[in-house]
Amino acid sequence: MRHFSRVLDLFCRLVIVVAGAALVGLVAMMGWLVFGRYVLNDTPTWVERAATLSILCIALPVAAVGVRERFHLSVLGFREALPMQVQRWIAVGCDALVGLFGLAMMVYSRELVDMVWTFRIPLLGISQGWTYVPLMVCGGLITLFAIEQVLLDILRKEGPEQRGIKAAFLE
Repeated sequence: MRHFSRVLDLFCRLVIVVAGAALVGLVAMMGWLVFGRYVLNDTPTWVERAATLSILCIALPVAAVGVRERFHLSVLGFREALPMQVQRWIAVGCDALVGLFGLAMMVYSRELVDMVWTFRIPLLGISQGWTYVPLMVCGGLITLFAIEQVLLDILRKEGPEQRGIKAAFLE
């Protein structure tokens, strides 16, 4: 289990590094857009479409990392009021449902990629399928991270992670 978690740690770091680089690229593109529009009086039209694609590449995989790090919205008050053994199975069920959602996201976004791969994004000249690849990657990562969470929920001796009131605050 430790080796699996280490591999997923590497995936998380890779996602954060790629998202950081894409964010730097997005800032540079927006700077070029503003410079072109207001200084050169010649708006680079490709920038808006490339920026949209960059936002997808940033937001979706980072959302998957949020599933693993558990910084997404969750309501734990009800679960944590139950006996520990019940909490364990509720946590397993919730994490399994998240994993199934991620799997469905990956499978159906793959269908979208296949369906539009031959079409080109007019201003960029690349396949329209690249718009849906981040969704497919996000679904795959959510599935992997949910599998890890289910295994941790089952194998953890003390029961599922207890977050209590501190979960409401960023630490």
